[in-house]
Amino acid sequence: MAIISFSFSLTRVAILPIFILLLCIPPPVALSSTFEKLPLPTGVTGPSSFAFDLLGGGPYASVQDGRILKYEGATAGFVEFAFDAPTRTSAACDGKTNYDDLGSTCGRPLGLDFNPLTQQLYVADAYIGLMVVGPEGGLATELVSGVNGVPFRFLYGVGLDPSTGDVYFTEFSNVYSLRDITLAVDNGDATGSLLKNDPFTKQVSVLLTGLSGASGVAVSADGTFVLVAELIRNRIKRFWIEGPERNTAETFVEFPGGRVNRIRRTILGDFWVAVNVLISPPSTVTLPNRIKIDSSGDVLETVALDKEYENTRISEVQEHLGKYYIGSRNATVNFVGVYDTI
Repeated sequence: MAIISFSFSLTRVAILPIFILLLCIPPPVALSSTFEKLPLPTGVTGPSSFAFDLLGGGPYASVQDGRILKYEGATAGFVEFAFDAPTRTSAACDGKTNYDDLGSTCGRPLGLDFNPLTQQLYVADAYIGLMVVGPEGGLATELVSGVNGVPFRFLYGVGLDPSTGDVYFTEFSNVYSLRDITLAVDNGDATGSLLKNDPFTKQVSVLLTGLSGASGVAVSADGTFVLVAELIRNRIKRFWIEGPERNTAETFVEFPGGRVNRIRRTILGDFWVAVNVLISPPSTVTLPNRIKIDSSGDVLETVALDKEYENTRISEVQEHLGKYYIGSRNATVNFVGVYDTI
């Protein structure tokens, strides 16, 4: 188990070198990078999660007004690809951000992951349940809306097992809206769950309960374990799928002072983690980072993103063809950020 320590003051210029020194184990090779913004359609915000199809198309982005958009290049930009709620209408939902009121009507896809073999896009919708979208897009199909006769409260993250197609996803069990996430964090809520959906039997299994803000989830490249982030406890847990420790869990990495959001596996089997470091005092000041860890929990690379994102919390980091796509469910973010290392 790795423990990542944070110790900061309010002065960004002073803390940044210390932060990089503490987290980069071993120190990364110094690289420069370019940054560009892929603008969302007018009025659309909160690109929370991304996915790319088998041919590299995308990114597909889940946004605040309940849609999944697909990037079609610089000329066309992001266009509508899919949506989750059968009650959704463009008039009522497009460009709206008051999702504590409209979530159940418009939907709010928070987590995305593609199955490259079936070309199906899996969606964790906060208000509707676990969904799937075919290659043609349109209205998503509901897979499951609850477990053991109890409706889901608030789904957040989703990740596929590359070998079996099993779908792992997370739930905030004591949350009903985006507003409630803040309350759950403040109250130290520990009612989150890690669940699995078998695509063949359609059965849902509860793997872990008592998680403190179950957010991101990712399955190892060899399918032996699944990682789940605890947003409130500032850590990642590992749940073993195969091997002698099967069906047991352990702490994988701890980030004291760093809110852990989503985890995304790279093509080589490492993981990118979106971590928002709370600078104390005051805890309202945030330093967004992308942190790369390997399958043993060792930190390979740390990059601070405050130059471009300032005090905005990020939700996801996804690496694709040498570029890094940054998500944020913040209702003020109207673009997808892309870093290109040179």
